[in-house]
Amino acid sequence: MAIAHTQVYLLDAQFQPVPIGVPGALYISGRGVARGYYQRPGLTAARFLPNPFAIAVDADFGRLYQTGDLARYLPDGSLEFLGRLDQQIKLRGFRVELGEIEAQLLHHPQVKEAAVVAQPDQSDQPMLVAYVVPVGKAIAPSELRQFLKTRLSAYLIPPIFVSLKALPLTRNGKVNRAALPPPEKVSPEAQIVLPRNATEAAIATIWAEVLGLETVGIHQDFFALGGHSLLATQVLSRLRDRFEVELPLRQLFEAQTVAELAAVVEAALLAEIEALTDAEAELQVAQASEVKR
Repeated sequence: MAIAHTQVYLLDAQFQPVPIGVPGALYISGRGVARGYYQRPGLTAARFLPNPFAIAVDADFGRLYQTGDLARYLPDGSLEFLGRLDQQIKLRGFRVELGEIEAQLLHHPQVKEAAVVAQPDQSDQPMLVAYVVPVGKAIAPSELRQFLKTRLSAYLIPPIFVSLKALPLTRNGKVNRAALPPPEKVSPEAQIVLPRNATEAAIATIWAEVLGLETVGIHQDFFALGGHSLLATQVLSRLRDRFEVELPLRQLFEAQTVAELAAVVEAALLAEIEALTDAEAELQVAQASEVKR
C-alpha cells in the first residue's frame, strides 16, 4: 500500500533512474523519512543523502534515504522487491555483494527471479549458488555462466545454478534464503565424459589429484567439483611442470572444464611452436646474409 507524501526512487550506480523492468537501488523521500540514526552520524551521512530530484521549496522531500534494497518497476507500475544490496560476504579474499550478482542475472531475458547465496562446498569453504526462476523452460547453467562472463568478474560467477518454479518467500514477501533447497548432489559418474586426447587426459589427471577425486570428466566444472582459487594455483603450477606453459590464474576462471582448458593449453603450445619456427626462420635468413657477405 502506498504511503501519502512519500516518493520512491530506483537508481543505478550513477545515481540515475532506471527504466521499467531494470533492477535498481531503492531510495525513499518524503515526510516518513527520519532525520537520521540516533547517535550514529557516520551511518546517517552514508544513508541519508540530499535529494537531487526534490523541488527546492518542498522541504519534506529534501532527504533521500538509501534502504539497501534492490527492486524494479513492473509494467503495471507496481514495485517488485528483489533482495538486499548489502548482503556482502567474504569469498576467498574477495568481498562479494550477492545483490550485484542477482541484479545481473535478472538482466537475462529468460530469468524471472533470482537469488544467490553462499553455501559450504566439499571442503567446507563458501561457494556461490544461484537460484533462478525461468520465464519458461529451465535455462542451461552453461548459458547463464556465459551470460554472466560478459558482465561480472570471474570470481563472482556461481559454479552452481539451480532452477526453481518459484523462490520461497517470507510473510512480508522477501526471499526466504534459509528455505532455499540445497543443490542436488548429482552423481559424478552421470556427468563423466572421458578424455579424447593426451592433453585432456593429463589435465583430467591433474584435476583429480588436486580435487581428491578418482575421476574427472572433460565437461565437469572445476568449481562445481569443489575447486577454488587456492586449488586453482596448484593446477596451474602442475600444468606449468607438465606442459611448460605459463597461464594466468584468471584463465581457470574463464576455462572451467577440462575440455576448455585443454584447448587453451594446446593454443599456448602452438603459439610457442610458431614463435620458435619464426625465430629459426629469422636466424636462417641472418646466416644466409652473412654467407653472401
